[in-house]
Amino acid sequence: MVCLQAIAASAVDDAVVVYGDARRLEAMAEACGLARTRLCSIAPGDEAQLKAGQVGVVDCGAVSDNAVDARSASAEGGEAQLRALHRAVDAVLAGKTRGLVTAPVSKEAIVLSGHPFVGHTEYLAARAGLAPDDVTMLFLGPRLRVALVTTHLSVRDAAEAITQERVVRSVKHLVAAVRAEEGDGHDVAAMRIVVTGVNPHAGENGLFGNEERLVIEPALARLRESETSAARRVELVGPRPAEAAFREAARGDWHGVVTMLHDQATIASKLLDWGSAVNVTWGLPFVRTSVDHGVAYDAAARGTAEPDGMVAALRMAQRLTRGATSP
Repeated sequence: MVCLQAIAASAVDDAVVVYGDARRLEAMAEACGLARTRLCSIAPGDEAQLKAGQVGVVDCGAVSDNAVDARSASAEGGEAQLRALHRAVDAVLAGKTRGLVTAPVSKEAIVLSGHPFVGHTEYLAARAGLAPDDVTMLFLGPRLRVALVTTHLSVRDAAEAITQERVVRSVKHLVAAVRAEEGDGHDVAAMRIVVTGVNPHAGENGLFGNEERLVIEPALARLRESETSAARRVELVGPRPAEAAFREAARGDWHGVVTMLHDQATIASKLLDWGSAVNVTWGLPFVRTSVDHGVAYDAAARGTAEPDGMVAALRMAQRLTRGATSP
């Protein structure tokens, strides 16, 4: 329902493909404001045949009333979510679509269905033949752009997972994303990126931890000395205490923030840009965007789920795929 509402509300003039239970999607279309003339059923592999403004539906199998009415994680629901995601990724990898916009999935439900699943970011990297470290989770919003050095790890494991290579990769990906989002007219000489520490007060010279001195500072030194950074004149500042970096970013001091831990990024993003930030996986061979929130079974049960996040994700995908010709 939310996906269809978002398509209707976003005034997307491209062809759009939706993957899922075709019978349910087609039944909901009119209630979501989509004219029947825009909607058509298509077979997997025929996505590129759609015309501008059309909404193609690829049937990924029926979902029972029990699974839908449960409004909670279930094995059947997890299987259906993964099946639709798999079909959509097949299409974008084959060049049938020019980008992928994902709805949130329930990791719990997918695991209940018998498939190991950590998250979209890791899944998409594997499907593209990449290592998890080859991609970066970003949240791009109107007030805050943030890149995550570590993602779905416990706090204990995340601290040990922070490496120079991961910091370097995250900075490079954030810089590339800012340029892509703002277009060719962006003044590269003015780009300012701040990198946070992981410990309180950014470690305070080793009093509260050594990750800043042993890992983050050397990574930033490598970036500042690199030919790419020097040629493009990106100003890198850090490691800064996380609370200071995000406060400064909120008032517009930085073009982006690179942060070490998942919740450092997501708490700030959801406070500043809730409903309008877009989750972007950078480093894939295709554009992938998504919403900044989870499945919200409770909101679905109440009928209060809002399409704003999907609208933002759709529009971001359009911006990041300028010039491409597929749906």
